[in-house]
Amino acid sequence: MAATRVLRGLALACHPGPTAAVTVLTALLAWSAGHSVGRGLLVTAAVLTGQLSIGWSNDLVDARRDRAVGRADKPVATGVVSEHVVRLACGAALVACVGLSLACGLASGLVHLLLGVASGWAYNLWFKRSVLSPLPYAVAFGALPAVVTLALPSPALPFGWVVATGALLGVGAHLLNALPDLADDEATGVRALPHRLGAGVVRWLAPTVLLAGTVVAAYGPGIDAAGWVLLGACVVLAGVAVLARGRLPFVAAVLIALANVVALVARS
Repeated sequence: MAATRVLRGLALACHPGPTAAVTVLTALLAWSAGHSVGRGLLVTAAVLTGQLSIGWSNDLVDARRDRAVGRADKPVATGVVSEHVVRLACGAALVACVGLSLACGLASGLVHLLLGVASGWAYNLWFKRSVLSPLPYAVAFGALPAVVTLALPSPALPFGWVVATGALLGVGAHLLNALPDLADDEATGVRALPHRLGAGVVRWLAPTVLLAGTVVAAYGPGIDAAGWVLLGACVVLAGVAVLARGRLPFVAAVLIALANVVALVARS
């Protein structure tokens, strides 16, 4: 029973939503790039372990703040799992990430470790409280396609529009991710870019940034019927995100992000 509780706490502390989203995106990009099943699993496992280390380190860094604002959804802050156990899991994930990343090839591994994982850790340790908070997201998401294509038997860099779409997706994801926690974060002194802009501005800026990514994804490989459909659908969703009230704007922005993911996979 105790082991089950610890495992549940670790699963919740790793930020399962973003971790799963980035891991699935990597698997889809690997499939789209033409990786074999084994090689695709290797790249995906490298990214998964990196995301686990980032998620666990984030909850460790934020444990004191989460306790201060009574975050009941944070297992480290509530004592469901101890900081010692999360540190061990985080260290193990980071060691595994280094080995798996380098097994993907030196170029792919270095891009993943120095641009992807390092950006995530830098965000947790400093950028989360800086006006430059979107920068690590832009770098990490922009680098992700390169992690995949550089791990191919014949390593190659992705197209520029793929990198740009990924970077804009990362910035939009940061803005969306920050929205629910703005009040709690500000109460404990966190003043990243979304907090300085305010919830009202972030609610329209997030879909605008994501729509910019859609434009790049639609025109980057050459506009065609699929590109026009993608662009038209996301323009409508952006309108909903800006004009609607309640939960609809957030849902519409998330759908634009998902459409950009589909575009990255299908059009790269």
